[in-house]
Amino acid sequence: MMRRAVTKRPFDPGPAAWNEILGARQANPPLTEKTTADFCVIGAGFAGLSAARRLRQIHSGAKIVVLEARQIAEGPAGRNSGFMIDLPHHLASKDYAGAVERDIKATTMNREAIAFAKEAMADYDMPSDALREDGKINAAASDKGHHHNLDYAKHLARMNEVHEVLDAKQMSEISGSTYYKSGLFTPGTVMLQPALYMRSLADGLKRDGVELFEKSPVTALTRNGMTWSVETPDGAVEADKVILSVNGHAESFGYFERRLMHIYLYASMTRPLTDEEKVKLGGRARWGFTPADPLGTTVRKIVSPQGTRIVVRNRFTWAPGRTVSESKLAAMARVHDRSFRKRFPGLKNVAMEYRWGGLLCLSRNGSNAFGEVDENLFSACCQNGLGTAMGTLSGKLAADLACGSFSPSLQTMLHQPDPQMLPPEPFASIGANAFMRWGEIKAGAEL
Repeated sequence: MMRRAVTKRPFDPGPAAWNEILGARQANPPLTEKTTADFCVIGAGFAGLSAARRLRQIHSGAKIVVLEARQIAEGPAGRNSGFMIDLPHHLASKDYAGAVERDIKATTMNREAIAFAKEAMADYDMPSDALREDGKINAAASDKGHHHNLDYAKHLARMNEVHEVLDAKQMSEISGSTYYKSGLFTPGTVMLQPALYMRSLADGLKRDGVELFEKSPVTALTRNGMTWSVETPDGAVEADKVILSVNGHAESFGYFERRLMHIYLYASMTRPLTDEEKVKLGGRARWGFTPADPLGTTVRKIVSPQGTRIVVRNRFTWAPGRTVSESKLAAMARVHDRSFRKRFPGLKNVAMEYRWGGLLCLSRNGSNAFGEVDENLFSACCQNGLGTAMGTLSGKLAADLACGSFSPSLQTMLHQPDPQMLPPEPFASIGANAFMRWGEIKAGAEL
């Protein structure tokens, strides 16, 4: 018998705004007894719910149990900016690009994830705002950002990918802001209301017979021969196979130790704009901008149940302990206010209603923490900052692996090198903090 106690529970600073603006929902109950399952999925984010959906597709009669430490969409799955990006999006590069052949493979895999999400939307009759095929724009606020976009456009041309360079006038017509010098539109990104998508996916899985327990953090994993006992505070699941879909918290379970980099990224969402403010701003009803420099500011204009809002996201902090202080969140809020005012000086009286942080996980070499990490225990973790697309895909492929259903995408995932070891402390923290701060300084007006 082998037992692993879980050393840390997830920590999420601030409210999950995407979830809050949808209003209350009836949560699934916590696990309060011992039960058995063919498959137990730990984590109900993009990876976990995608794994559960794929398991149900392959084994229609299997008993599938999903355990979520929080409620649906309260964690990182409801804290991202809602871009499910098809094209290469390397956060550590100057313009998101890498080697052409590698990026073509990555794009193919990202599109597999998007197709899987779109099928789920159709199968579960999700609301139209859960997933919209709007594309996205890399927005450049500086000459350097503009040149990053032009370099990326050349890279996309080598990949034979459709794209359009937008000038300052076009960017102003789209956003209502004169802040941007140019943009690069690509049509393949789908835009999510991430909490709405996750809620709808969970509801669809429940109708399909998947058993989902919320507020059921896993406290320990015990292997007894070929089966697993997954313990929670008030119950346990005896399962033949387990899929671990907890992103960076794989380390809390004792896997990939000293191989994962934990980073908080921060966002703010305005109150609903008044009719007068919407007219004053102008532009399209909805749009989504990623920054031309990866360490710049992401901005979205959304239509929520209460009205039109604007979301800004920027600043990274290194968090090896997977927690962050309230004072840090307050400091990030001041940065967001400056970024918002620079872009929308005509909305100086528009306050932020929500502030939050979300934890993302990277590896030094860009590899996922994926595969069979113990007998009948499969990992779909470390999404390298691309949780919507890569989380969806890794969950799907982990289910395939658990069921022995192989595909070219699964073979690609399995042939990745392991995530690289990190330098010892304090060198890892010193290096990571210096890299992020210098990158944000270089981002300049893009921040």
